[in-house]
Amino acid sequence: MAYKVAVVGATGNVGREMLDILAERRFPVSEVVALASSRSIGTEVSFGDRTLKCKALDSYDFSDVDICLMSAGGSVAKEWAPRIGAQGCVVIDNSSAWRMDPDVPLVVPEVNAGAAAGFSKRNIIANPNCSTAQLVVALKPLHDAATIKRVVVSTYQSVSGAGKEGMDELFAQTRSVFVANPVEAKKFPKRIAFNLIPQIDVFMEDGFTKEEWKMVAETKKILDPKIKLVATCVRVPVFIGHSEAVNIEFEKPISADEARNILRAAPGVLVIDKPEAGGYITPHEAAGEDATYVSRIRTDPTVDNGLVLWCVSDNLRKGAALNAIQIAEVLMNRKLLAPKKKAA
Repeated sequence: MAYKVAVVGATGNVGREMLDILAERRFPVSEVVALASSRSIGTEVSFGDRTLKCKALDSYDFSDVDICLMSAGGSVAKEWAPRIGAQGCVVIDNSSAWRMDPDVPLVVPEVNAGAAAGFSKRNIIANPNCSTAQLVVALKPLHDAATIKRVVVSTYQSVSGAGKEGMDELFAQTRSVFVANPVEAKKFPKRIAFNLIPQIDVFMEDGFTKEEWKMVAETKKILDPKIKLVATCVRVPVFIGHSEAVNIEFEKPISADEARNILRAAPGVLVIDKPEAGGYITPHEAAGEDATYVSRIRTDPTVDNGLVLWCVSDNLRKGAALNAIQIAEVLMNRKLLAPKKKAA
């Protein structure tokens, strides 16, 4: 079987990553179409050893497309995902537009692959927030073993989470600092070069940011609504790779060694954990990798049945593009979606 796949937002960071990962994982495609806004018509993007020219989303006919990988922002997804779905194409959307819709499954394949079968209500499947995706991959096997009651997470999120503009701003500000030019903040509310910003997304009435709310709501929907979670999300001057310091309180006793062994056997997780200088993973090392890395697993002595760990992943891959393609693989492997055109 081979599927016709469209990538919406093909010129962006995540869209380009989607094309790369489709080729890397040899997803069975009959055709790949790169789509973007009308101003990007003709822009060339790479797919394996081929070059694709972008076509306009607003004039494209999806009637013979099987899967649409969408990474074009919430407003585009809100408008276009239902239209595309109505043409019989399954949309796997990377924005926040559909994540909390009760008729749209929110899927991380290592955690809740079975939920993908619910796509038929709207023909839409949602990708979680990048910081949520890596967190639940690490939490799921521990939750199965000892039942998580409460999670306190502090994130250290790279500028690529804010798109190409975020990466460009870090680069430009860093250069300005070195040549003693004025530092200008456009994409972020404060200077990001050699600094940290304890705000990602807009503030809500309760004082939390929308990014922090997303982590709470999405973890409950993907993993377990009974889990209590509180997050503090921080933007850091790193180009690629989100990191998280995670405190977990369990219902049942679980030791650091038990957690280490459980995580070593878990899908999508790599444990790098030696109590010595450099015996852990940093975002620099995780960039370009598929795994969710876990390091610094230790007992939290301040609560009963508590653990602390460090979790790092490439936010453009597991946090976005890779997860979307893994969802497409679930649809294929579980025979939830047949190609509209049979192979000749």
